Amino acid sequence: MRIIAGCARRTTLVAPIGLDTRPTPDMAKESLFNIISSDIHGARFLDLFSGSGAIGLEALSRGASEAVFVENAMPAARAIKENIKKTGLCDKAVLMEMSVTCAVSKLHDEGRSFEIIFLDPPYDTELAQQTLTILATTGLLARGGMIIAETDKKISPQLAENVPCNLCLADTRTYGRASFMFYRGA
Repeated sequence: MRIIAGCARRTTLVAPIGLDTRPTPDMAKESLFNIISSDIHGARFLDLFSGSGAIGLEALSRGASEAVFVENAMPAARAIKENIKKTGLCDKAVLMEMSVTCAVSKLHDEGRSFEIIFLDPPYDTELAQQTLTILATTGLLARGGMIIAETDKKISPQLAENVPCNLCLADTRTYGRASFMFYRGA
C-alpha cells in the first residue's frame, strides 16, 4: 500500500494490525482518483471509517487543502498517525479518534463543510445506509460537493435502491470486489 501520486508519491503506508481493516487496492484507488482528479485541488476532504488513512492521504498528496480522518479503532488510528508522519502532511491532516456518528455531529456543530466526503464502512448495508442518511441531513456536504461510498459490489444495488433524501446517485463504478458510489446533493 502506497501513495500513488502527488507530493508524497511512492510513500509506503502501514496497514492497521489485525483483520478488521480492508485497504482499498492500489488499482481501485488509482481509478477513483482518476475520476475525481479535477475536484481534488484545494478541496476539503472528509475520510470516514479511515482505516489506514490511505484515501485521505492520497487526496492531500494530490492537492486537497485539508483532510479530516475519522476512525475509532485503536490499531487503525495508530496506523493513520504513523502514515500522516511518513507522508509529511501533518499540517493539513486532522485525526478524530471517535465514532463516525460523534465526529459528524461535532463537525456539524462547528459549522464545517467538505467538498469531498469519502466513506468506507465495514461492508455492511445498514451501516453504509445509516451513514449516508446522517450525511444527507447534516449540511457537511458543501454546495457542489460529492459523497463517495466504497462498498462491496454485492451491497451497491441495495444502496442504489435506497438513496437518502437530499442526495442523488450520480455514478457507480466497480473494481474487483469494491464498488464506488458517487452521490451529489439533490
